Amino acid sequence: TFHFHPLAIEDALRESHIPRVDDWGPYLYLVFTTIDFDPVTDDARLHELDIFLGQNFVVTYHIEPLTVVEQHRRNIERDPRNRLRHGADHSLYHLLDLAVAEFMPALEHLDEAIDAAQAEVFDEPTPRTLQDIFRVKRTAVRVHRTLSPMREVLNRLARDPYDQVVEAHRVYFRDVYDHVVRLHDVSESLRDLISGALDTYLSVVSNRTNEIMKTLTLVSVMFLPMSFLAGFFG
Repeated sequence: TFHFHPLAIEDALRESHIPRVDDWGPYLYLVFTTIDFDPVTDDARLHELDIFLGQNFVVTYHIEPLTVVEQHRRNIERDPRNRLRHGADHSLYHLLDLAVAEFMPALEHLDEAIDAAQAEVFDEPTPRTLQDIFRVKRTAVRVHRTLSPMREVLNRLARDPYDQVVEAHRVYFRDVYDHVVRLHDVSESLRDLISGALDTYLSVVSNRTNEIMKTLTLVSVMFLPMSFLAGFFG
């Protein structure tokens, strides 16, 4: 029906997980990423969303149900006239905007988790604290690596002269691009904060170990005269 190139279809089925945009002439092929965050385990599940954008169509492909796609569908069904009258590229803007908006609650929760870890480090650090720090750090790094190519995709949609994107609508993609830039900066600061929390934990544990060794050394020095007398008369 749409005459998609077999290589573009193969890329969609391959699940590359790297956001990008390819110009295939009559249509654009985009790879974008959505996030499903679990606040209990601090785990970010990233899902690939493949999109084909033409002059009068938007085709999406994903291997499992995605919240942003279902929400976008419901928004269109509630008000199809206003949602579709601006064209396919404007509909794509709304879809990408929903996908980007999902990242902010995840970053906010990671920020709260880092604050809790820092407070625990200063109060009573335990091996569980170190596990929490590494778990949050792993999630923050994954989100940061995802936001970088997403920023490039939106930058190209906002600036490159694609036939499928009306020039007047590029400003909308630039707005989403600004949101991703802010999210990228927040994720960068989160990585610095979690690295600082890890350094603080190691420093606190090292100081505690030094205090224990100092106590053991004092005890050994106290018993040294008795050990000498016992050894001498023995």
